[in-house]
Amino acid sequence: MAILTVITVVALAYVMLFTSLLGVRSVDVLGARNVPEAQIRDVAEVPDRRAMLRVDTGAIAERVATLPGIATVDVSRSWPSTIEIAVTEREPIGFYNTGSALYFVDEGGVAYKEIPDQPEGFPELKLAEVAPGDPATRAVTTVLTRLPPQLRENVTVIGATTPGDIEFTLADGKVVRWGDADQNDRKAKVLAALLTQDGKTYDVSSPELPTIS
Repeated sequence: MAILTVITVVALAYVMLFTSLLGVRSVDVLGARNVPEAQIRDVAEVPDRRAMLRVDTGAIAERVATLPGIATVDVSRSWPSTIEIAVTEREPIGFYNTGSALYFVDEGGVAYKEIPDQPEGFPELKLAEVAPGDPATRAVTTVLTRLPPQLRENVTVIGATTPGDIEFTLADGKVVRWGDADQNDRKAKVLAALLTQDGKTYDVSSPELPTIS
């Protein structure tokens, strides 16, 4: 009985590791909306018919993650014969003008997609550079994602030269001096009250002492 058990285990291991009986037959792509599934499949290079246990899911994830529009990737095995690629796409929060091209920028500060024209409904990010590791970029994207939706939709331009001097312009031309990326909720409440009063520039960088000029 023991010998039979060993033989069975060895045979099963051989089938799972070295034959196509339990090999890849299909690839499912989940979560793709703007990035074409065909593009994800091409980049993934999932080996057809390879034994499922020998498929390097980590390498597949790394390849798919190189696509500009992909934020996160998770690759898993769905037995008996399917590789699942679950992606989260980058979502634009604004756009950046390099001087020669326009790019969508996501909340992580990644300029990931070139666009032909200035998009409607997205603010322009006025920064010396846009990069995930740039402090001014991080501050601006943090503030933009923390603004109340009604206020955020009214922002046409937002920028900073340092993490502490964030400033944005509203659709009616009013300028808001926000300061740093701290106390965002409090600043938003103070600003909402200030905007009921006439003015051109609203400074909430110190929400305890806001000013209108």
